[in-house]
Amino acid sequence: MRQILFTTAAAISLLLSAGANARDLVLYDASEDVGAALSSAFQAAHPDIKVQVVSGSTGPITERAIAEMGNPQADVVYLVNNVALEQLKNAGVFEPYAAQSTVIRDDFRDPDNFYTRYFATTMCMVVNRDRLADKKLPMPTTWEDLIKPVYKNEISMPSPMQSGTGSTILSTFVDAFGWPFVENLHENVYQYSDGGSGGAQLAGTGEVTIGLSYDTTCYATQSAGRPVDVVFGRITPNTSEGGGLVAGAQHPEEAKLFLDWMAGEDAAKILGGLVGATAVPGHGLVNLDEVTIWAMRRPVDIEAFRKEWAGKFVTN
Repeated sequence: MRQILFTTAAAISLLLSAGANARDLVLYDASEDVGAALSSAFQAAHPDIKVQVVSGSTGPITERAIAEMGNPQADVVYLVNNVALEQLKNAGVFEPYAAQSTVIRDDFRDPDNFYTRYFATTMCMVVNRDRLADKKLPMPTTWEDLIKPVYKNEISMPSPMQSGTGSTILSTFVDAFGWPFVENLHENVYQYSDGGSGGAQLAGTGEVTIGLSYDTTCYATQSAGRPVDVVFGRITPNTSEGGGLVAGAQHPEEAKLFLDWMAGEDAAKILGGLVGATAVPGHGLVNLDEVTIWAMRRPVDIEAFRKEWAGKFVTN
């Protein structure tokens, strides 16, 4: 009987000890594929931490994190875009935390340490060299070239009504050059695609000379053997994604450990194979030192922008 009691007591003690040492981490992300690669790698590096992931699109993830303030379920909210990061900061969802031993570029870190951006999606154009030669057209080198009459019906790009890529490109053009530029560009557009990669695909097959798209698609078109050059304009429309520590997180130490890991080389190597431009030099397809990332001068309400664009260019 004593042996049984001792064994039972030892087992209970072991279970209580295991429970006390159990470590959890809850991540909210808005990019399921990228988030899965990152969380899996972190889990492998830290097998003592049980990682739970909630994925969704940026809007619902942001709204959920704000709704849960006061009783937060997430420890980290990340892989949300730069607009959402500011929204979460201003709402009080994030608390300041400066990652340890970070290798992230200074300009990708919030000056108040509420969040860090880990990568950018940069917008570019693919130019079909064969069609360019056949049409005897000059090689465009800037966005401003695209409004020249010689490129009429030679451009394809994503529609801002269906594509975030299209909205980013055109809202940046309005911010940088004004609506008259977008109106002149519209005159040269042969087709607006539903998806973000459509413009690059049409240029790749030679149906148009110039396709506007985002970095990974532009380089994938080139890597597929299409006769195209990838061209970045004088300024670079972009979106960026990052994350931060949730105020009052239930597992703050695990959250900080994850954010430290996200700010290091291991996470950058993973991101470098998935995104266009990482915030850590030496990883990704795009060297951020060789392009001019455009910082929007005015806040953009994308739905209001789409409504205004549709009022100008969509006919019933």
